[in-house]
Amino acid sequence: MGRLIQLFLGLALYGVSIGLMVRSDLGLTPWDVFHQGLSEHIGLGLGTIIIVVGVAVLLLWIPLRQRPGIGTIANVFLIGIGADVSLWLIPSAQSLALAWIMLLGGIILNGVAGGAYIGAGLGPGPRDGLMTGLVKRTGKSVRLIRTGIELLVVAIGWALGGTLGLGTLIYALAIGPIVHRMLRLFTIADKVSEPALATADCCAQPQ
Repeated sequence: MGRLIQLFLGLALYGVSIGLMVRSDLGLTPWDVFHQGLSEHIGLGLGTIIIVVGVAVLLLWIPLRQRPGIGTIANVFLIGIGADVSLWLIPSAQSLALAWIMLLGGIILNGVAGGAYIGAGLGPGPRDGLMTGLVKRTGKSVRLIRTGIELLVVAIGWALGGTLGLGTLIYALAIGPIVHRMLRLFTIADKVSEPALATADCCAQPQ
């Protein structure tokens, strides 16, 4: 039960962190630049797009022979729901100072939430599973595969109108160390493997 509570709280707070970063308008995570760009063009809410993309990425696990856990399925839905609820509750920043507070708070919360749900040890997020599956299939490094995926999605998202800004760069530099520290704090019964720690170390967005 403790694992499930930590998992669900982590995923919900991860959604809130996305809402804070969106409302700051200073830049999003690489995947959320992509999600927002799709949202602008398709006309669906950001949270709905996060869910749809999560399902699509999960389907890519099939040829990679990856197996989802309960945490994987919960990730697909709860982060999107949390993002939509937070966007409904949180207004846009009314000053630059407030925008920076929201951005930095969102990045820190993102790292804490990521460490919490990964530390529950109930399955990786769909995007992390895609990365680890490609690493196994190609034999390339975690850092190379992760960087390649995120550069691709951020480029597509920016071309579609997603918010790419200084916050995106700050996130890329800060999230790995934050998640790594949070994993040390939140890991339950040593269920998080060294590959998971490596993922956090390479400035990953833990989804």
